[in-house]
Amino acid sequence: MKTSQPQTIYLQQYRKPGFLIDQVDLCFQLFEDGARVHSVMAIRRNPDAEHHADLVLHGEELTLEFATLDGETIKEFEETPGELRIPRVPEQFTLTLVTWIKPQENTRLEGLYQSSGMFCTQCEAEGFRRITYFLDRPDVMSRYRTRIEADATTYPVLLSNGNPVDRGELPEGRHQVTWEDPFPKPAYLFAMVAGDLVDIRDSFTTVSGREVDLAIYVEARNREKCDHAMASLKRSMAWDEQAYGREYDLDIFMIVAVDDFNMGAMENKGLNIFNSSCVLASEDTATDSAFERIESIVAHEYFHNWSGNRVTCRDWFQLSLKEGFTVYRDNQYSAAIGSATVQRIDHVNMLRTAQFAEDGGPMAHPVRPDSYIEIGNFYTLTIYEKGAEVVRMINTLLGDEDFRAGSDLYFERHDGEAVTTDDFVQAMEAASGRDLTLFRRWYEQAGTPVLTVTDHYDNGSYRLDITQSTPPTPGQPHKQPLHIPFRLGLLGSDGQDIVVGGSGEASPVLELTEASHSFTFEGLSERPVPSLLRGFSAPVKVHYPWTREQLLFLMRNDSDGFNRWDAGQRLAVDIIQSLVAGREQTVDSRLVDAYRELLCDESLDQALVAKMLALPGVSYLVELASEADVALIHQARRQVLKALATGLREELLASYQRHRQTAPYQVTPEQIAARSLSNTALAWLLVINDEEARELALKQFSQASNMTDQMGALQALVSSDFASDREQALSAFYDQWQDDPQVVEQWFAAQTGSEQAGSLEQVETLLGHSAFDWKNPNKIRAVVGVFAGQNLVRFHRPDGAGYRFLGQQIQRLDNSNPAIAARLVQPLTRWRQYAPHLQSAMKEVLESIASKPELSKDVYEVVGKSLAD
Repeated sequence: MKTSQPQTIYLQQYRKPGFLIDQVDLCFQLFEDGARVHSVMAIRRNPDAEHHADLVLHGEELTLEFATLDGETIKEFEETPGELRIPRVPEQFTLTLVTWIKPQENTRLEGLYQSSGMFCTQCEAEGFRRITYFLDRPDVMSRYRTRIEADATTYPVLLSNGNPVDRGELPEGRHQVTWEDPFPKPAYLFAMVAGDLVDIRDSFTTVSGREVDLAIYVEARNREKCDHAMASLKRSMAWDEQAYGREYDLDIFMIVAVDDFNMGAMENKGLNIFNSSCVLASEDTATDSAFERIESIVAHEYFHNWSGNRVTCRDWFQLSLKEGFTVYRDNQYSAAIGSATVQRIDHVNMLRTAQFAEDGGPMAHPVRPDSYIEIGNFYTLTIYEKGAEVVRMINTLLGDEDFRAGSDLYFERHDGEAVTTDDFVQAMEAASGRDLTLFRRWYEQAGTPVLTVTDHYDNGSYRLDITQSTPPTPGQPHKQPLHIPFRLGLLGSDGQDIVVGGSGEASPVLELTEASHSFTFEGLSERPVPSLLRGFSAPVKVHYPWTREQLLFLMRNDSDGFNRWDAGQRLAVDIIQSLVAGREQTVDSRLVDAYRELLCDESLDQALVAKMLALPGVSYLVELASEADVALIHQARRQVLKALATGLREELLASYQRHRQTAPYQVTPEQIAARSLSNTALAWLLVINDEEARELALKQFSQASNMTDQMGALQALVSSDFASDREQALSAFYDQWQDDPQVVEQWFAAQTGSEQAGSLEQVETLLGHSAFDWKNPNKIRAVVGVFAGQNLVRFHRPDGAGYRFLGQQIQRLDNSNPAIAARLVQPLTRWRQYAPHLQSAMKEVLESIASKPELSKDVYEVVGKSLAD
């Protein structure tokens, strides 16, 4: 452990910047052994801030070569780790700095670094300070003019934010391009790229008639994988104009694909930089889920142009201001272009599995955190996904019309400003006339609320009693009631919705504002079956004593597609938990019958059916358990899966044949559902080692015309007991795709995520594979991350070997890429959730990591909080 602990930063310590930087002129001179950065800054004191005699700039791993103030060499300054202090500066001045950096040695992938021979940047959250000394904080917004100089042959493409304003040849075979961004932005939105790239071009005409050039830059081998991303970009631009009235504001919008990238993508103004896996797709190399993910991410980053760039966050505690709002916007977009119900199921499934776990763990924090050690650790599901749910609840409470008016007012009030979550809520209040004072607690209070619901029916009167509570979280032992929109449905015995209350609605929204509420509905002729929290109207847990008969009834009849899916999930959870606890030894035949109905009823929305057939995952079941025994949970879930496959063999074979696609490949909800159903049938049948299914899988694998079907067959074979077929298929797949890095990542993950193929010994072997690269985050995630996060039965080996393996990789990565190392700690953080024989082994590994000399603050924070009492 470090002898001195990293410093904790608190929201309450926020102070306005003492200085502002109005204009920045940058010149990058790129060489094969490093880069020289010339920075000329127009700086003035902030009249609204406390007076500071000295100017203090942020900087990390920089060599300062030259510094002048108003043209005079600065003779008195102080360089300390992380800072440059220049004493007694005037009210307004021009500061010129020249720094030397080594992008080729930058394994952190923050600031300026090299990836596959190209120079690129990642400046969010605090990467710009690794390029030059600067006021690297989001509330300092500046206009940038950027000149890039490099060898013309090696780096023919030179890109930065804004619009190109100059270009030309230089001596010794070099050239330059100059870019100017007319919009003020914080340093975290700065970007530049230099490389040997090809571009795919298109254009978009905005609602006001402006022509915007669109360009996606990739390595030449990826030229044919950009069509989907380009189409997604144009759809998202049109949708944002229609749904939010937001028009694009520059002459050009660019995307660059980068193989080595810590994040998914980055919304740099006018120059988005994407992880290659989040932008490149063709039917041959990407699955349906990858196509959908790319569509969502492209939209998300584009939507940031307004919700994040034009209006940004004042400080990093406000991160959800841009991320939560933008996730909500991209969720709305995905729902609009596809199946709204399926989109909601996917989002909530992830939220309940992973974000609820985060809320219940040592890293629990509010949507607006009040402290952090390393801001990189707070790019979390709480900030993004729960933050989106908070915005969704505001929309639910206000209604669509007032919510749109509120967003319009927010953009109008704060265009060009760095603001807070409270500014966002105030705009919503001003536009709607609603008082959201109590609702603000969602931003301030950590943890997942629990709603306990009971009901009583007597002579036509139905009463619903709801109490809310939120468990203690680190630093917040006592919780206050929240303002919760609770959408309700009541079903009669005929399966139809009962119109309740005086509103005439079948799904009214009840507003919970106190610790307990009672709602009474009169005039009912029978006891209804409640459909609670329809559409998942709030990110809460609901406890209600549904019987299996009621859940089966809701599976068949609920008009709310999400709750129909949820009823099936709750039924499966109840059966699996009964098997784990030993209350039952066999699988309830009613579950098999219910799934038979789903498979055979072709009148149902097949996209919804595909989601309803998916059993709850082991990760979700672990989160529902107390002192979880992963092996028992896995065994019980597999018992249910085998019972379904055995009892539904004929129906599964029929479903497989019925949904096989002969039409040309398209990314449509109908085709995606069909492929999902056929591949699900194949996977289930191979769980019971069905010979006919084995032949179908081998045929599909060898003849597949798209990656969804080829990977579906591969995963089915990999997860079967047909060892010879598994090995042959894996070998053939690699031989076919070894030259495509993104497909090789899928090949890694297919093995490391499988109980049959992903033994610890095999995972260790894959770390030595020629295609594995310790410098590439995608490869690390595909091997180490997938093993620890998805292959739970192998990771949670009783002997603790899986934990020790992960600990070794974390310590190794902490020396080179601490941001990725810190994220890999996550599977160990909730060690108290597991059975005692697993807890001690997980804790020992955390203690071993904590004892590492010179532990990064990234890993220090996560491990320290995990071990804290």
